[in-house]
Amino acid sequence: MSYRLSELSKDYFPNLLDGIHNIHDWEEKRTRIARLWEQWIGWMPELVRPVYTIHSELQKSNHVRVHLSYETGFGDRVYAYLLIPGQERNPQAKLYPAMLALHPTDAKGKDDIATDEGRESRRYALDLVSRGYVVLAPDTITAGERIYEGAEAFQTAPFYSEFPHSTAVGKMIHDHQQGIELLLDLPFVDSKRIGVIGHSLGAYNAYFLAAVDARIKVVVSSCGLCPFTDDPTPNRWGQRDWFTHIPKLTDVMQEDRVPFEFHEIMALTAPRPLFNWFTQNDLIFPNWQAGALASNNLDALYRFLGHEDCYVSLLGNGGHDFPKYIRELSYEFTDRWLRNNESFII
Repeated sequence: MSYRLSELSKDYFPNLLDGIHNIHDWEEKRTRIARLWEQWIGWMPELVRPVYTIHSELQKSNHVRVHLSYETGFGDRVYAYLLIPGQERNPQAKLYPAMLALHPTDAKGKDDIATDEGRESRRYALDLVSRGYVVLAPDTITAGERIYEGAEAFQTAPFYSEFPHSTAVGKMIHDHQQGIELLLDLPFVDSKRIGVIGHSLGAYNAYFLAAVDARIKVVVSSCGLCPFTDDPTPNRWGQRDWFTHIPKLTDVMQEDRVPFEFHEIMALTAPRPLFNWFTQNDLIFPNWQAGALASNNLDALYRFLGHEDCYVSLLGNGGHDFPKYIRELSYEFTDRWLRNNESFII
């Protein structure tokens, strides 16, 4: 499965259902895509048991904010906020749905989405805890409390010097899986009702995670689907002096090839519920026409699988943003599957 980068276009766009006649055909193709994705995201260690340290607690108006850190299989720690609805850190006699809230590219990391210091259109962790979700908002590597000593935010070079056979994408996926392990260890979290939400960096982290971990039951992606097709700067995914996602992609792109298209990775989420928002005036991910091709193809896949109600895709005319009215729609979508007794269990 490989494509010539210069040929990717409206007329030559990978169709998820090419050669697919039945569910068995799709499952075989899905397995091939999943194996390919595992190869490209590189080495990841085994998950470790959820060992965490609580650093502080703060009572807010409608939730408790617990500042904690937890171990990873890479030998480091993830710093995060755990937001718990109500007035108690250990609520009794109730199981809450939970959401992993993944932050966008902001040096503040988790503070951008889980505190009043965050931008108005990014505080989705605060929104969700107010709706009755337990929310885990971690810092990704290179942001927040995880900026490498002596480096600027989003500099991944120190990571690659220690783990040259891994990728930043694999590292982020692993760390988020450790977040799932932590949520599952909490007695007040319903293990069957865990979702993930993110904007930009957090958005593609959300569906990258769901692609490899079926414990995620709902995905909300805001401005995170950026196909190789018509991307003016496709090496955003390869080797850079700044944040390097998957270094070896640069080598194949220099040969005018890419090993996959990103809607194929998002398709690994199907048929679990997926909310996808993108815009026509996104200066970060400007190739919205390719995003529309991808969305149409994903819709066809969900319909083929008999779960068209599980896929919602919205195209706006704004910029690289997660405005309130779209956030509210995404929360209603999430509520349907995680709070309103319609949990999608596979």
